Amino acid sequence: MVSMPGFDVSSVKTPCYVVDERLLEKNMKILRSVSMRTGCKVLLAQKAFSMFSTYPLLSQYLDGTTASGLFEARLGYEEMKGKEVHIFSPAYRPEEFEEITEICGHIVFNSFAQLRRFKPMLDKAAENGRKIECGMRVNPEYSEIETAIYDPCAGISRLGVKAEDFEEEMLGSLSGLHFHTMCEQNSDVLERTIPHFEEKFGKYLPKMKWVNFGGGHHVTRDDYDVDRLVRVISYVQDKYGVQVYIEPGEACALNAGWLVATVLEVYESGGHSHAIIDASAACHMPDVLEMPYRPRIIGAGETGEKAYTYFIGAATCLAGDSIGEYSFDKPLSVGDRLVFCDMAIYTMCKNNTFNGIGLPSIYRIDTEGRMNLEREFGYGDFKGRL
Repeated sequence: MVSMPGFDVSSVKTPCYVVDERLLEKNMKILRSVSMRTGCKVLLAQKAFSMFSTYPLLSQYLDGTTASGLFEARLGYEEMKGKEVHIFSPAYRPEEFEEITEICGHIVFNSFAQLRRFKPMLDKAAENGRKIECGMRVNPEYSEIETAIYDPCAGISRLGVKAEDFEEEMLGSLSGLHFHTMCEQNSDVLERTIPHFEEKFGKYLPKMKWVNFGGGHHVTRDDYDVDRLVRVISYVQDKYGVQVYIEPGEACALNAGWLVATVLEVYESGGHSHAIIDASAACHMPDVLEMPYRPRIIGAGETGEKAYTYFIGAATCLAGDSIGEYSFDKPLSVGDRLVFCDMAIYTMCKNNTFNGIGLPSIYRIDTEGRMNLEREFGYGDFKGRL
């Protein structure tokens, strides 16, 4: 059996996510220290973590949420009450935009064509007393992201206006600029990005109220250089007189949760040992296949590091639905529990019911160490999506 601090893995129903608010709060304190030292504002990027039962805790430290669409915006508006609600989309749906103007104080556009298209609705919102600050996402044409699917500056990117296409005559309709060029990176990457941003768009900043550095800042990672981030934020704010926003998603819930699974079957095939579990990479931790990466299992080692090595796979018909190869001190048996680390982020907000596989239950450990079953899912959740 796998043991770990914080809770008894044998006490939960599997598969399940377990999120520990004590670890969330640890991350929050680091993020809050950045805003306290610089005066910048920190937003939760809900595309990475949107477990709203934790929002009352997060709202004590964060300035608000940012959304990629109407539903995320509504979630932030309803569940992190009284905080800022920001939204960005490559293109807004006309039938949704009026509601967006009712709940979002900051709306970031991806093109000047979109800004012009929706300006009449923005003017109407202003007439009705809604104060909305509009921003434009820009593309500095610089990034250090190695995985192309996550690189917003790669090739013919659809994300952000390039300098050659920037319409200066529309500056009067903007309050801020937004760029997002990072993914799970340290502050040295941001420091190297800023000169490219300044070269192409710095001349517009004196006319702006704010600039948003986007997400991808791994602020709460053990080796992250927080002091460098503080220097970069302060440099831009002091030089241009703007309010800086950052909108980390992963950093908010990094290493604050787990996915617990049960071994359903163990067998030999072709000279290899296999273990089938009741969790799925494709359904429950899709970034394992998309990123791709190999999540850590508590008590497990690399291939051949320990005495018994297994290919860990899911009970789906997708041949590639494999988490990877892991070794253990003892042979695995049916009923054993495996605990996958760093499973608060990009899991609950991305999971699915492919193959009729059920969604994992959701548990929350509160700041007093009490285990709470937040949600269970069944056949109705599968059928209701079809």
